Amino acid sequence: MAENKEKKNQEDIENHSTRRIYLDYNATTPASAEVVRAVTEALKEAWGNPSSSYSAGCMAKQLIDKARANIANMVGGKPEDIIFTSGGTEANNMVLFSAVEQFSLRAKERSSNSIDKALPHIITSNVEHDSIVLPLQHLQRAHKAEVTFLPVSTTTGRVEVDDVIAALRPDTCLVSVMLANNETGVIMPLGELSRRLSPISKQRVSQGLAPILLHTDAAQALGKISVNVQELQVHYLTIVGHKFYGPRIGALYVRGIGHQTPLLPMLFGGGQERNYRPGTENTPMIVGLGKAAELVSLHCAAYESHMREVRDYLEQRLQAIFSDRIRFNSHFPGTERLPNTCSVSLLKPSVLGREWLAHCHSLQASVGAACHSDRGDSPSHVLLNSGVPRESARGAVRLSVGRETSREDIDIIVKDLEQAAEKLENKESSKKDLKPC
Repeated sequence: MAENKEKKNQEDIENHSTRRIYLDYNATTPASAEVVRAVTEALKEAWGNPSSSYSAGCMAKQLIDKARANIANMVGGKPEDIIFTSGGTEANNMVLFSAVEQFSLRAKERSSNSIDKALPHIITSNVEHDSIVLPLQHLQRAHKAEVTFLPVSTTTGRVEVDDVIAALRPDTCLVSVMLANNETGVIMPLGELSRRLSPISKQRVSQGLAPILLHTDAAQALGKISVNVQELQVHYLTIVGHKFYGPRIGALYVRGIGHQTPLLPMLFGGGQERNYRPGTENTPMIVGLGKAAELVSLHCAAYESHMREVRDYLEQRLQAIFSDRIRFNSHFPGTERLPNTCSVSLLKPSVLGREWLAHCHSLQASVGAACHSDRGDSPSHVLLNSGVPRESARGAVRLSVGRETSREDIDIIVKDLEQAAEKLENKESSKKDLKPC
């Protein structure tokens, strides 16, 4: 009887082998049905210019206001502190360039001394997204800012707060650290960091120095864990819709925008978004973003619980099947991580992550961040900087589960990964057999 049951389970898995199972939710998520409906209705009914006074325009304005309130509620902020952007890249760039420009404006207002002539200094980590790294490198090359890329701990995978404090300079104007890493899932200690920075910043202001602003890119965290700006006490927080089943636009939270926290426009135009981000508002996408945020506010705890249970089951099944033939790159003892993220490498045979995925029939996943897909077989700098050995980093596959991922899905893709590994092992054995004596 047990044998027949096992055979049937095996047949069920094989029958599903042609089914595509998506496990790359850290790269992007499909828009939820509720979001699609909200966007469609806005396209039909709220097509007017939100700055106009006729009915279609007024409806658009009302829907935008509602979306702004939903997004503020999702992060525990105020609606007036939310600015809509085209996405996370624009939001991150706005923060970086605003901090640099504000520092320069303050320097001009003060009497000339050695500190006033110094370049603004920004602290970040060495595992940030390219939309942080590349603008900072540009500012460095243009001699507009000095940047410290702090190494994360290879023991914890985190930016250590003591290291940030030690890196502060009199001319430090901004600290930017992501809330959760997109490859390892490691959650950074933003709350502790803000508590340590706040009294230092206040003391510096009393001495006539620039305050230390704190920014976090929360793209990977939203929709997976609870995010509250009152608890984090950040000045800026980046929001990216397509990471939590919304459309591909974004928003930026700015604490006390304009009076407590500076924000300078990168664009100039018709005055929308209180001149901080002009351009006629993209009403349907904003409405979709607001709906996605509303769903997170209502169901985040359930989403988190489900994803953690499925991710843990995934890792248990991988461990049972592969044992010492794999390495979990996202395991850092004592460190919190996202509930949905697993980075794993096949050690025996030692192969590239893309090769392992290429031999899978059902699994749709990636070797790491989607924005690094043009870097070929180069190992992820995030994994290397987090202490993952080079060979493991080259063989890494990132598996990120979603709201709808089931245990059945996991059974299928684990079997898929197993058969792919067997094929690769057979290829390796064949190559050895063909070697001349």
